[in-house]
Amino acid sequence: MADTDIEITPQDASAALEAGEAVIIDVRTTAEWDAGRIPGATHIPLDELTSRAGEVPRDRDVVFSCKSGGRSFMAAQAFRASGVNARSLAGGAHAWQDAELPFEGVVADH
Repeated sequence: MADTDIEITPQDASAALEAGEAVIIDVRTTAEWDAGRIPGATHIPLDELTSRAGEVPRDRDVVFSCKSGGRSFMAAQAFRASGVNARSLAGGAHAWQDAELPFEGVVADH
């Protein structure tokens, strides 16, 4: 997979999640996660991602998510380099909410 297709739209990510073809891993801080999240997402803060890499599934696509897409893009690049079919949620949680997809709570500003 080339980096040109590293981003995935919220709509496509939601469809892949619902079909069981992908998992969403939220790399935001614990405070951000506690404020709100995508239902069904797994929380692994970015600063713990390396030490918890074994928790990242290898049997389906992985969509990393953050607030606006920057941290998730870095995570997706790193995991692609290790052979994971990783993508970054384009626009992050803000774009997910803008697409009116299910979201529990609010997107924290911190």
